[in-house]
Amino acid sequence: MAALFGVNLRKLGFDVQPLTFLPPIYATINGITAVLLIAAVVAIKKGNKKLHEQLNTTAIACSLLFLLMYIGYHMTSDSTSFGGEGLIKYVYYFILITHIILSIVVIPFVLTTYMRAKLGNFPAHKKIAKRTFPLWLYVAVTGVIVYLMIAPYYV
Repeated sequence: MAALFGVNLRKLGFDVQPLTFLPPIYATINGITAVLLIAAVVAIKKGNKKLHEQLNTTAIACSLLFLLMYIGYHMTSDSTSFGGEGLIKYVYYFILITHIILSIVVIPFVLTTYMRAKLGNFPAHKKIAKRTFPLWLYVAVTGVIVYLMIAPYYV
């Protein structure tokens, strides 16, 4: 994904409009993903397996939609620099870096967790889900935080 930051269609000569309207949309999708994940845990704690599955499937779809929009934005728009000063700058970069790293790390966890459930291996599903859920929730929530922190600096 980091390689995509070096691919800007406009800089390569393509006549595309910057998709600058996307960040608030994909930040909202991150927020929806967080809510879906929490609701999925509540559903399974109440014994509602069908709702749990539907909520997690929707969360995966939201994450995929986020990724497509994120790639589209970065392939058509210049990166925005964070303009904060002092301690807030370090807080922002800590959140951003951990968000980026964990957004990559969580992908195989999500896919493995999902497939274990789909294949009916519920003990293994439950075991890995205990790691997947907090990672994925952190990524979803920090995605919103990163957006809210950098939004004032969008051009």
